[in-house]
Amino acid sequence: MNKAALVEAVHQVLGSTKVQAEEVVETVFGSIIKTLSKGDEVAIAGLGKFTVKLRKAREARNPKTGETVKVPATKVPKFSAAKALKDAVK
Repeated sequence: MNKAALVEAVHQVLGSTKVQAEEVVETVFGSIIKTLSKGDEVAIAGLGKFTVKLRKAREARNPKTGETVKVPATKVPKFSAAKALKDAVK
């Protein structure tokens, strides 16, 4: 499922216009991104938890040249699936 299919599903449930359904989907995604960018977590019951993980600085190797490169510390998004989602996929 992609974003367009998700918009279509919301459109079918709400019975509204596709523009309104797209606004709903954009609002949900935007809220999740905004919350994660502040460093907070988003927990959705039955789906899972979105968190921000700090990846430490490290040294890596350029496979083309073999040269050692320093990779700076960075924050990355992480998703942990809820038990209900894991059970539904089984």
